[in-house]
Amino acid sequence: MTLRHSPSEERLLAYVAGTLSPPEAVVVATHLAMRPDADRWVKRLQQVGGQVLDDLEPASMGGDALSRTLARIDVDAGEAVAPPPLNDMPELPEPLRRLPLGKWRWAGPGVEVRHIEAPREGATRLILLRIAPGQSTPKHTHEGAELTCVISGAYATDEVRYEAGDFEEADEDVLHQPRVVSKEPCLCVAALDGEIQLGGWMRVFQPFVKL
Repeated sequence: MTLRHSPSEERLLAYVAGTLSPPEAVVVATHLAMRPDADRWVKRLQQVGGQVLDDLEPASMGGDALSRTLARIDVDAGEAVAPPPLNDMPELPEPLRRLPLGKWRWAGPGVEVRHIEAPREGATRLILLRIAPGQSTPKHTHEGAELTCVISGAYATDEVRYEAGDFEEADEDVLHQPRVVSKEPCLCVAALDGEIQLGGWMRVFQPFVKL
C-alpha cells in the first residue's frame, strides 16, 4: 500500500458516498477541515453527485405520499435540540470538538491514548494519540485499516514525514514505527480496525498492548 499525505481517491469517494465507517469518516473530515484545498475538491465531488441525482428519471409516488409525509412530520416534531457542548479540548479541529472524550491513559513510554466516544462500526474505533517529542510507537502492523490525521506536531516513518493536517493510511501490509520529530508533542486522531500487531521481539508484549 502506498503511503500518502492525503486520503486515497477510493477513500475520498467512499467518504462522499457516505459508505465509510463513522470512525473513518471522522478522521477524513478532520483532514479536510485542516486542508481547505482538499475540502473544496470533495465539495465538487458532492456537487457532481447531486447533479447525477437531478438527472435521474423521476420515480412515481403514491397518491397519499404528501399526506403520509406531513403526518410523519407531525409525529417527529418536537423541541429543538441544542448541539452538545464542546468537550475539554476546544482547540481540536471542528469535526472533533463536540465528540465526548474518555480519559487520557498511559500506553507506553511517552505515549498517551484517549478514546473518542463516537459511533463505532464492528472493531473500528476512534482515538486521540499523544506522543512526546523524541518518542516512538512500537514497530507494528495492523489487523485492518488504520487511518491517521496529524492535528499538531509531526512524526516520521522510514518513508516519509507527517505534519499537521497530513493523512496516513496503513493496513496489514504496512510495518512501521512512527517517531515524533517535532519539538512539541504529536497529537493525532486515528481510526483503528482491530488491534495493532507488534513486530519483531516486541511480539512478546502483544497481550499487554491495547489501544
